[in-house]
Amino acid sequence: MELDKIENILEKYFQGETTIAEENQLKEYFSSSNVAQHLEQYKPIFGYFSQVKQQKSTQEIPLKTKKRNVAWLSIAASVVVLLGAGSYFLVSKNNTAPAVAQTELGTYDDPEEALKATQKALALLSNNVNVGIESVRYINEYEQSKNRIFKQ
Repeated sequence: MELDKIENILEKYFQGETTIAEENQLKEYFSSSNVAQHLEQYKPIFGYFSQVKQQKSTQEIPLKTKKRNVAWLSIAASVVVLLGAGSYFLVSKNNTAPAVAQTELGTYDDPEEALKATQKALALLSNNVNVGIESVRYINEYEQSKNRIFKQ
């Protein structure tokens, strides 16, 4: 009867459904000398737990922590930030283009030059509008094809 009980507990153990008390029964059974022949293969599994329980670590763990000098770290970080900000302002100051006076924007003294500039701007605008119209034609063609396929 005890062998059947051990086999049932062992089956539950491998299914992950045993309680701690049942696992202790298995450990006691497999640590004894009267283990059934067909269950001999499971003896190392439960013998391992008793071996590990008796082991003790002899390795020492160092508890010293390295002290970092936070003051020097903060000083170094502030120097890096100041150098970065200074170089940014220096470079941005040298790269700025001279400002054009507000009165000079968009005015032409020669009417022919103004006409050419206006035609150039309108041609650019027209090209972009034509691209948009081509896209709309493509969408309309897609809509017509869709309506043929999916008759509503």
